[in-house]
Amino acid sequence: MLIAGVLVALIVVVWLGFQIQPSEFAAPPFEEQEPETVPIPPGLPAPVERFLRVTYGGDQILVVKTVVLSGLAKMKPGGPWYLPARFRFIHNVGHDYRHYFEVTWYGLPILKVNEGYVDGLSFFAAPLIGAEANHPKLSQGANLALWSETFMFPAALVLDPRVSWQAVDADTSILNVPFEDATESIVVRFDPATGLVTTMEVMRYRSTTDDKKTLWIPSNDEYAVIDGTTMAAAGSATWFDQKYAWATFYTKDVLLNAEIGDYIRARGE
Repeated sequence: MLIAGVLVALIVVVWLGFQIQPSEFAAPPFEEQEPETVPIPPGLPAPVERFLRVTYGGDQILVVKTVVLSGLAKMKPGGPWYLPARFRFIHNVGHDYRHYFEVTWYGLPILKVNEGYVDGLSFFAAPLIGAEANHPKLSQGANLALWSETFMFPAALVLDPRVSWQAVDADTSILNVPFEDATESIVVRFDPATGLVTTMEVMRYRSTTDDKKTLWIPSNDEYAVIDGTTMAAAGSATWFDQKYAWATFYTKDVLLNAEIGDYIRARGE
């Protein structure tokens, strides 16, 4: 009975540690610069134009060059349960990005993850999980992550000359994005009531050992007005053959057009 009681107490202590949300990262040490605005380009599919008008509140869109997103998350880094985490995403919009996550226990980091796609090279590093760099399958997934997150600051999706759109129907369009010397196509679905993006669908390698791609479905789960722009305040990502999202991210802070220097090439917070 004593041993059983100790085991129960240990389980409760461990469980409680994962119920405590971490604090957010400290504000990044950069000053935001006011983005310029330009008119929405002509000739876009109707749901894409409507999405931009709803996002920016009119016919002018923001020219965004860099973005730093910070917030909290719940993640499944390898087990059946969601664990609390905090994150920071850094984007050189349309070209490079870096993710930094910390899974926490009693608010303290127990797993730190660095991943990204910088200067055309992909990387992933996490203690106990492993590290990989510049594998073709890793790079394919990283490039898709870059463009799926760009929907949070979507002007780049119509101002970048490497990107194109195809009309499908009133609530669906196809986004073509660059990847190395080719392009990849993402099916984008819009809410018929609000005009906002609901989900994206694209075939992606889940790991470097997979022989075939799996349908990957990023979704924008909740919108909010942040710094005057309507954007996804909560987003998740789900593999088609899994019932639940492997992670959900709750954005709390957005920094636009800061001079981030080599911050995107650093490691850690």
